[in-house]
Amino acid sequence: MILQFFLCFGILFGLIQGIVYDSFDGIPISDEEVIQHSLQNTTFWCINDIEPCNPEEWRRLDGSCNNLRQPTRGATHTPLYRMLPAAYHKGCNGQKSNLPLVRRLRTSFLAEAKVPDQTFTMLAAYFLLFIASDIANLHDTVNYVQWTSHCCAPKGKEDPMCAPIEVPADDLFHRFTGIRCLNLTKPLTFQTVGCGRKDTPPERILSATPLFDLSTVYGNTLDKSLAGRAYRDGLLKYEVEDGRIWPPQDKNNPDCIMNRKPRETRCHKMPSDETNTLIPINLLSIWFWRHHNHIADRLAKINSCWDDEKLFYTARDINSAVVTQILLYELLPMMMGFENLVNDGVLHPIGFRDLYNERLLPQLSMEFPMALRWLHKMQEGTLKLYDADGNFVKKVNLVDLTVRTGYLAVDNNIDYLTQGSFRQASAKMDDDIVDPDMAEKVLGSIQKSQDTFSNDLAKNRLMFIQPYIKYLEYFSGRKITCFDDLAEFFEPEVLEKLSEEYESVEDIDLLAAMWVERSIKGGRVPYMFYNIVVEQLIRTMQSDRHWYERPNRPHAFTSEQLYEIRKATIARVLCDVGDSVTHIQPKAFQRIGPGNEMRSCEEIPEINILAWKDDSII
Repeated sequence: MILQFFLCFGILFGLIQGIVYDSFDGIPISDEEVIQHSLQNTTFWCINDIEPCNPEEWRRLDGSCNNLRQPTRGATHTPLYRMLPAAYHKGCNGQKSNLPLVRRLRTSFLAEAKVPDQTFTMLAAYFLLFIASDIANLHDTVNYVQWTSHCCAPKGKEDPMCAPIEVPADDLFHRFTGIRCLNLTKPLTFQTVGCGRKDTPPERILSATPLFDLSTVYGNTLDKSLAGRAYRDGLLKYEVEDGRIWPPQDKNNPDCIMNRKPRETRCHKMPSDETNTLIPINLLSIWFWRHHNHIADRLAKINSCWDDEKLFYTARDINSAVVTQILLYELLPMMMGFENLVNDGVLHPIGFRDLYNERLLPQLSMEFPMALRWLHKMQEGTLKLYDADGNFVKKVNLVDLTVRTGYLAVDNNIDYLTQGSFRQASAKMDDDIVDPDMAEKVLGSIQKSQDTFSNDLAKNRLMFIQPYIKYLEYFSGRKITCFDDLAEFFEPEVLEKLSEEYESVEDIDLLAAMWVERSIKGGRVPYMFYNIVVEQLIRTMQSDRHWYERPNRPHAFTSEQLYEIRKATIARVLCDVGDSVTHIQPKAFQRIGPGNEMRSCEEIPEINILAWKDDSII
C-alpha cells in the first residue's frame, strides 16, 4: 500500500516524468529504489529523471541525452573521470601524513604583492572564471562559508566534513594576527551526500554540467531552465531599470547576503545558483543573458514565421557557440600558443570538423578543474573603475563584492566595472607573486581570513590527486626518480626549494608544482597546465554530440553560419551588450596599446545574422 501511494503521488504531481537513473552508475533504477531515495531525502543528488531521448533534438537544457547510449552522462550530478587513478594513502584524511602543510608551501612558493600583467586585461581573468563556473561550481565554497563555518571551532573536531587548514606559528602574515586555522571543508562526494556505496572510494560530485553549454546562464536543471524563459520571441525574461537591461530580480533572494541596504536591493532570479556569487561571474552572466536576447531579437526580425521554440534554441545555440569560439580561438591562443594548439588538434580554424566518438562519455576529468585553479594567480584584488571616456573613477576591493549583486545597480557601477574590465591589467600569472587579498582575505568580511591558494592545494590532496611526477611521466613518457630529473621543468632555485620542502620527489603536489613550473615554449602557462587542458578539450570535442563545429549534429550550422561564428570576439559582445561601451580595443583580452588601440564599436566586426535567414518559408 505504501509503495502504491508513493508511486501514485509521484505520477499525480509529476515528480517522475521519464526514466529514473542512478546519477553515479548511470543505469535505470527501480520504483522501490526511487522511493528509498525519497525517504532518505537524497533524490536531488542521487537520481536523474530523464525523458526518453530524441536523436534529432537540440542540446537539452539539463545536459541529458548528449550520449544516446548513456543518457545521464552530460547531465548534472554525474561522476568525473580521472586521467590517473586516485592516490589513497594511510594516515590522516587518507593522505600521506608527512606532507608539508599547505599554508607553509603556499607562503614558501608564492609571495604577496601587486604586479600588473603587461599583456592581459582583467576581462581575461573574468572570462576564465566564468568558463570554470560553467563546467564546475561553487558549492564547496558555500559549504565552508554557510553550511559548515565551524571547522576552526571545537565543534569542527567532531565534524567529519571539516578539513581546516593549519597555520604555522611562524607564518609570515598570521604570526601577528593570532589566527592558527583557516576554515575549510572536504569536497562533497557521492558518498557524503548519500549516493555512493559505503565500501567505495569517495568520488567528487558537481552540480554543473560537464560540457561547455552556458549552464551558468541557462541553468542545469530542466525546471530552473524553463523558469528563465519568457516564452515569447525566443527571449529570456528580463527587466528594464534606469535604462539598463537586467535579468529578472528577486529582492527576497537570500543569496545576496552582502547587499548594503537600503540602496543595494538587486539580486538576480536566474536558473543558475552561481550568478549571484563572485562579481566576475555575475558580470559575464548578465552580458551573455543579454546576448541571448540580442541574438533572439535579430533572428525574429529576419524570420518572422519562426515560433518561440525555434527562436529560443537557435539563439541559445549561437550564444553557446560564441562563448566557446571566444575561449578556444581568441583567449587560449594568447595563453597557450596558437601553433601549439593547432599542432595538438585543439584548434581547427577553417571549416567543419567531426571528432565525435559515441563510445567516449561526455565527462570532466578530476584534474581539469584542479588545473584551472592555477588561474587564480591571474586575479587582481583591487578593481579599477572607469567611465566611458577612460577617466578613472574609483577603486573597489574585489573581495568586498562577493554575494553583493546590488552593488551593480547603484551609482553606475556596472558601467564602471565593465569599462574597467578591458582597461585594467590582470595580475601577472607566470611569476611567483599573488595578490594579497586573494592570499589573505578572499571573502571579505564573511570570514576572518582565507587563502585561495592554500584552499586550492588542500583540495588537491582531498581529491586524492596523484603526485606531480606521475602526471609528468604520463604526459612526457619519462621516468622520474630524483629531483635532478626535473631540471628541464623548473628553474634551479625553484628546484632547490622543492627539494627542501618535500622529503621525496614522489611527494610533490600537482598544483604546487604548477605554481612554479616553467612556461611552455610559445605560451605563458606551465607544461602541466597545458597538457591537462589540452587532453580535456580534445575529450570534450570527441564526446560532445552537439559540439558546434560538427557538420552532422542535430540542427548543425551551415558552412556560412560557422564562418560567421568564427568572427566572434569578446569585444563585439561588449559592444552589443556592455553598459556604456561605444569604444573598445579589438583584442579586449589584451591591454590597450600599439596595434590594439581603442576603436569605435562600428569598426568591430560582427556576426551577420542573415546567415540564419530561413529562405524555406515564403
